[in-house]
This record gives sequence, structure tokens and C-alpha cells, in this order.
Amino acid sequence: MVTLDARPQLIDALTALRDRVAAVRLPLSLPGTPRARQTRVELLAQLDDYLLPRLRDPGAPLLAVVGGSTGAGKSTLVNSLVGRRVSEAGVLRPTTRVPVLVCHPDDVHWFEGMRVLPHLTRVWLPRQDDEPEPGGGGGPGENTPEGGNRLRIERASSLPRGLALLDAPDIDSLVVENRLLAAELICAADVWVMVTTASRYADAVPWHLLRTAKEYDATLVIVLDRVPHQVIADVSRQYAALLTKAGLGEVPRFTIPELPESAGGGTGLLPTTAVAPLSDWLAHRVRDPAARQQALGRTATGVIDSLRARMPELASAVAGQYAATVRLMGVVEDAYEAEHARLTRQLAAGAVLAGDARTRWRGFPRDSSAGEVLDSLAGSLCALVQCAVAAADEQVYDAWRREPGAAALAVAGRLDPEAPERIGIAVRRWRRELEELAEDEVRGPELSAAPDPETAAALVAAVLLGGRRARGAGERLAERIGAQGALRLRDRGGELTSGCIEGVLGGERDRRLAPLDALDVSPEPQAELIAALSVLQKVR
Repeated sequence: MVTLDARPQLIDALTALRDRVAAVRLPLSLPGTPRARQTRVELLAQLDDYLLPRLRDPGAPLLAVVGGSTGAGKSTLVNSLVGRRVSEAGVLRPTTRVPVLVCHPDDVHWFEGMRVLPHLTRVWLPRQDDEPEPGGGGGPGENTPEGGNRLRIERASSLPRGLALLDAPDIDSLVVENRLLAAELICAADVWVMVTTASRYADAVPWHLLRTAKEYDATLVIVLDRVPHQVIADVSRQYAALLTKAGLGEVPRFTIPELPESAGGGTGLLPTTAVAPLSDWLAHRVRDPAARQQALGRTATGVIDSLRARMPELASAVAGQYAATVRLMGVVEDAYEAEHARLTRQLAAGAVLAGDARTRWRGFPRDSSAGEVLDSLAGSLCALVQCAVAAADEQVYDAWRREPGAAALAVAGRLDPEAPERIGIAVRRWRRELEELAEDEVRGPELSAAPDPETAAALVAAVLLGGRRARGAGERLAERIGAQGALRLRDRGGELTSGCIEGVLGGERDRRLAPLDALDVSPEPQAELIAALSVLQKVR
């Protein structure tokens, strides 16, 4: 069992582990990801809201969170334990929209800061007439406006020093935010007080809460509320049998009969005798050091012990995210690599010299000018590159939409209306630079009469892109600028063409990879989680 006089090494190890959990990213909706995301949220809630604050301040009041399903009578129970209405109770569901924390005036300082539940804004109500001034004021945040995630704090001299009650929202609330907040508040508890009713004790929701408490080995109390007098013995016996079967037979259980005060939406206070056993049990945990140590130590130990199963599960989910990301990236790489190879074969076979480009070439120079030949070759090259990019993107789309978690990425990346324009710009730049290379070559000192640079550019373009269909282009180029000049221009033009193709395909590939890069998924968090858990186990 964890001693609450915790060693600094244990707190440091838990803090490091908490930081590793916070750094986890689970952006892809893979099978099991929803559970892993919930595990991450619960781990952060337990570490931030309960375990680390409790170990740092072992003398802080015992926090008992009262939770349960809709209409179970949680607020009425809290009001009755306090002796006056501090939490709204009624027929409107959900009743508890804002969690209410009630503590003795002398304990207010423990909760006015951000020691526990730091993300909840404190809402302070005016001091009751019969209560002493706690520390000289109502505390920070007095008269805080409604709205946002809030925690309302009430002072009650009727509660023993060292005990705080927290009335949580319904765990099965129709409002999603309420359900999430209820689960988070329960994770901040030293003692879980689970309230159910005679008509709903077998429902799935309260049993899920009970099983979670058992999994964490938390200090748990069960309140069976609103039990009709005529069936109180039968219901208690049946419920006890269910608890025993679930391994919860030793959990303290208190039964509250159905009373006039609990009818009609539960707007009244229950008689003191009805809640006295539970009140005495809680007071004993506060006043008896051994009982207090047992309650706090059991919950803290249960949370730490649960990390041995939950951390590897989270690490496995992180590994699955990275594996899926690598797989999705591999699809993009393979598709563009395959289309690059196919495009290279097409260029070698002279696929550019087709259609209008072939007609222009056959008419050159009698019926077509050098500029027209260049235009048609550049247009045909642009079309082939666009087809290659479109084919690669279609392969990526088909593969991604079959991958769990990648459907949204596939749809978002399928249509890129700006791709043709980018490719067109790149090919026009290629043509301009090819003309510049030709101009440099024809102005060489070894040529006595400089030929037309545009003609040289058209001929070298035909050599590079025409394949067998452009037979004779090389000889005609050599006739104009010489064999050595033709060879130099062909080599430099070949490098320019290869660079243009690789640049265009590489750029489009990187654009398809960008959404995956933006996910910021890496293998390091998995190892860091396991390492942090290992350090914690050694420290313990």
C-alpha cells in the first residue's frame, strides 16, 4: 500500500509518467482508439486531479464524490448529509448541471486554489449567516458568472473538518459534457459514494461504475436509495447476492428506505436517522487516523497498480497509430514511385510525341515553327505528368479509404483542383530553362555562325521526349551546333527534364504526405510510456 508520506522520487516518477501520457497523440480512428483515448483522459484525470495532489498534500481533506445515474437521489443525499440544501434537487433532468463541493469553513483553503480539478473555475456563494468567515473573505472568484466548466463551492459547519463532499453530475446524463465531467470527478475521489435505487440497481450504468471502482481497487461505498418498506429485505438480499457474485460483497452498503421527503423529485431533506449510518462511516474515516490512512492508501495504491495494465494498453495504441501512419505513407510512396517509373518508360518510348505534338513535329520546319513545336511538346509533357499524378492519387485514395481511420484523409486529399496549375507552371519553367540552355550553347565560341536558339531548343526537346518517333532530330541538332555541342545540350537538357519530372512528382507526393506529417505521430511516445512505467515500478 502506498504511504501518503510519499517519497519525492515517487512523485517525480508519477509526474514524468503524467507528462508522457499528456504527450500521447491518437489522431487516427483505428479499432480500439476510442478506448485508448478514454484511457488517456482517465489517466490524466486521476493523476492531475487525485493522485499527485493527494501525494503532495497527504493532509488535505478526504474528498468523497457522490456519483450515480439520473434520478438516483445524489443531491438529496448530499443535502441531507450537510443538513441544508446546498445542491439543487428536483424533477428536472439533469438536475446537477454544475458540480457542488461542500466542505467545512476551515477547509476552504484546500479547494480555493487549483490543487484539485485545476481546469474548473471556482464559483463561490455568499457565506451563510451561521458560518464563521473563512480566512477573512469569500475567496477568489466570488460572484463568478455562470458559464463554462465550473465548480461551485459551499461551506458547511455541519460537516466535520477534514471531509469534503462533491455532488457530481449524472454518469448517464443526456448531456455529453455532464457525463464526461462526472467520470472525471469520480477519478478525483478519495472515496467513491455510488448511489443507485431499488428500481435501477441492476442497470448497466451503475454496474459499469462499480466494476471500474473494483478495477482500481478504490475505496467504495454503495447507497441503495428509495427502497419501498415492503420489499426492503428482498431487494437488499438480491442486491447483496449480485455484489457478492461480482466480487464486491465486502463493500460497505447503506440502504435508505423510500420516504415522503424523497418523493416528488426529492426536494426535501431526509431525516437524520436515514443518513446517520453513512454520515458516521464518513466521519469515522476522517477522525480515525488508521481508518483514514486505509481509505486514502487503498485508493492511491489501486490507481498506481492499475497503471501496470493501462499504460501498456495505451502504449500499444500509440504503436498502432505509428504503424498505421507508416503504412499510409508507404501507400503514397509506392504509388508515386510506380507512376514515376511508368512515366519514365513513356518518355523513353516517345509518348510525348503524339497527337498535336506529332503533327507539329512532322511539319517542322516547313509548316510548323520551332515555337509551335516547343508549345506542343510542352503541352503533351504537361498532360502526361498530370495523368501520372492523377493515377497516383487515385491509387492512394483507393488504398486509404480501405484503411481504418484514413477514410477522412482519403476524401480530403482526393480532389486537388490546384494540381494541374502547379504542374503547368513547372513545365513552362522547364521550357524556359531549356531555351536558356540552348541559347548558351549556340553562342559558344566554337560556332562561327550562331543558329536560331529556339530551333536548337525545339530539336533538343524532340531528342529528349520523342524517342524513336523523333529519329533524325539528333542529327539535325548536330548539323546546327556541332556534335560536341549537341551532346552537351542533350546531357544538360536531360538533367533538366529529369529534375523537372522528379520535382513535380516529389512535390505532389509531399503534398499528399503533409496531412500524415501534420498528425505528428512518431514511435518515441510508446518507448517513453514503457520507460516511465518502468521507472515508477522501480521507485515503488
